[in-house]
Amino acid sequence: MLPKIIKNEYHEATKLSFLSVQIDPNYVDSSTQPAAFKSYPKFFRRFPLDLENPSHSFLHFTSAITWQKMYREGIYSLRVNPSAGALYPTEIYVQIRGIKGIIEGIYHLEVKTQSLTLIYELIDDGLEGYLFDNRLVKGYILLISCVYFRSSWKYKNRSLRYCFLDSGHHLGAIEASAYTHNLETQILFDFDRLALNDDLGLENKEFITSAIIVGDVKEKAVRRLRSPIPFVSGTDYFEPNHFVEAGYKATLSPTKNTQEIIQPQFSVDRASYLQAIKKRRSARRFHQSQITQEAFLEVWESLLQPIATQSYEAIEIYAIVQNVAGIEPGVYYQEKCLKVGNFRDKMGYLCVNQAIGRDCAVLFFFVSDCQNYRTALQLAGLLGQRVYLKATYVGLACSGIGAFFDDEVQAFLGTEGSVLYAVAIG
Repeated sequence: MLPKIIKNEYHEATKLSFLSVQIDPNYVDSSTQPAAFKSYPKFFRRFPLDLENPSHSFLHFTSAITWQKMYREGIYSLRVNPSAGALYPTEIYVQIRGIKGIIEGIYHLEVKTQSLTLIYELIDDGLEGYLFDNRLVKGYILLISCVYFRSSWKYKNRSLRYCFLDSGHHLGAIEASAYTHNLETQILFDFDRLALNDDLGLENKEFITSAIIVGDVKEKAVRRLRSPIPFVSGTDYFEPNHFVEAGYKATLSPTKNTQEIIQPQFSVDRASYLQAIKKRRSARRFHQSQITQEAFLEVWESLLQPIATQSYEAIEIYAIVQNVAGIEPGVYYQEKCLKVGNFRDKMGYLCVNQAIGRDCAVLFFFVSDCQNYRTALQLAGLLGQRVYLKATYVGLACSGIGAFFDDEVQAFLGTEGSVLYAVAIG
């Protein structure tokens, strides 16, 4: 385990303050944005996803494009998983074994064409050799990776946070798709990522952040891949960020905290929840209108459900209630009211003067005194995705907020933990 001073230095170095935002407002030239989709060369075999096939449908809704918007600089494709700045640095690779009608192999989920690209056929080898000892997975192993330059192009060093948060969003999207297809999941944060990065041909331009098992685990030895997969870039050009690369490597030590794996049980109709997956968007503004206590409590209930992983970091959840029927405005932690009052203007200011922080009905902050920064941020992102989907399910809007004045939020909440993420509903 890395010493605490090491694991926090990347968080400390990427904090925002009123002064830092004034000095560096972070304007970028949109015409220089790197490509947002990874594609393997045309000679790789592709299999279009058929939504009538349950296996295909499950994979489709882990990463699907659900809406497109036209801007002056071009078309933006919005997906089931939210992403900071709609930059989408995450990619999905999936090993499929023992599923009828699908060649056993490792595939890249090609979001732009909604197809599976076969990049490696299995024999007696597989991804299991990197994840654990003497176990074989019949079903799916999904790997989440980050093509970090898509994010660092705009957010520079702070993109380390957004890569991990967006990985968590993608874990949440996989969790939700699995739930609607009546499948169980197991999330893995600790395995031999460096060897896997090398053998998947990712070089230093992309890195694996987590894995999720959907299937049956059996006792059987599986060796690592027979040969490495050729390198394919996830962007049309690349600029290295040594801070991000070092920050990733600093989180490779195993997560110390462990827990029993328990499946979440969401109080939703699965068919209606699938519709929420399709409709999920990031709100750009809120009206200062009241939401029902029932809707707020349904969103809160989704945050209390267990996360199906053995590795764990405790996430503290604070709710700034601003306009909920029957609940006094104030700061809440678990079921306790820490302070009463109208903090709208304060929230707007703390969220880097964004109106969505001021005008929403509830603003959640996720905080952790974590041992492993990567794991904690991914868990925060997963919880954020749950808020998005449950808010959509009950008819509310939602927006994730990755930019806030770190130290001032921490002081306002009265916590010693690191403030990882904010999510607004209304």
